Amino acid sequence: MTTQPAKNLETFPNPAPQRDFHIHMEIPEFTCLCPKTGQPDFATLILDYIPEKACVELKSLKLYMWSFRDEGCFHEDVTNRILDDLVKATKPRYMRLTAKFYVRGGIFTNVVAEHRKKGWKPAPAVDLSTFDTQSNTRG
Repeated sequence: MTTQPAKNLETFPNPAPQRDFHIHMEIPEFTCLCPKTGQPDFATLILDYIPEKACVELKSLKLYMWSFRDEGCFHEDVTNRILDDLVKATKPRYMRLTAKFYVRGGIFTNVVAEHRKKGWKPAPAVDLSTFDTQSNTRG
């Protein structure tokens, strides 16, 4: 595999396609350029998804993210393009991409984009924070 920026995203088979499970990734070194000034923009990207048949391979994801370093992008556009590319590559049950851009002109920008597979419904959330481990009862 190359160590140069690349737009292709590689995948591998979901090891547990029989169940919904949550994959959470934090990408703290995302950079692109402001399309107006050419100055660098920095962001932390947070990727959460529930895979169907494929998971994104991490090195290809890193090289994909690196490919935006010299590209002029509006925050809203780049967030949605990245989500679209990840959805196209992995075809997940659910995916959310949160882009937390650092301050520019005194303004922090957060962009959240989501994809939900048609017909997919999440299982009810389980709250374990109220479970008393001493008595094995709910508090």
